[in-house]
Amino acid sequence: MTIKYLHAMIRTTAPEESHRFYTEGLGLIKTRQYDSEAGQFSLIYYAVEQGAPEVELTHNWDDRNYSNGDQFGHLAFEVSDIYQVCETLQSIGVTILRPPRDGHMAFIKDPNGISIELLQAGERLAPKEPWASMENTGSW
Repeated sequence: MTIKYLHAMIRTTAPEESHRFYTEGLGLIKTRQYDSEAGQFSLIYYAVEQGAPEVELTHNWDDRNYSNGDQFGHLAFEVSDIYQVCETLQSIGVTILRPPRDGHMAFIKDPNGISIELLQAGERLAPKEPWASMENTGSW
């Protein structure tokens, strides 16, 4: 099994100020951006260089304010076999909050309540039981 640290996600209500902070202040580069009209959000990524672990800024287009308690989103790790990792985690008592039904993504929480996203490296895996038919078991 291999694992690669990908990013940490932070919610922002000020994407322009955040952009200036991460680029001019910290010297990071903007590596990519995804805007979802349907979901009404933007995902903006920064890193020291392309391919390095990133800071993901999530900007929801509504006017919600965030506190320090809900501003931090999650850590993300790329894994070589998402089903194997989830099976291993489950065998040590970790609850899979968002099972990898699609062979691509799962969410768990660490013992401190930190949300962790697991992403399948490369192409998504074919659906596999029992994961394909599992329901979400909590919020992530």
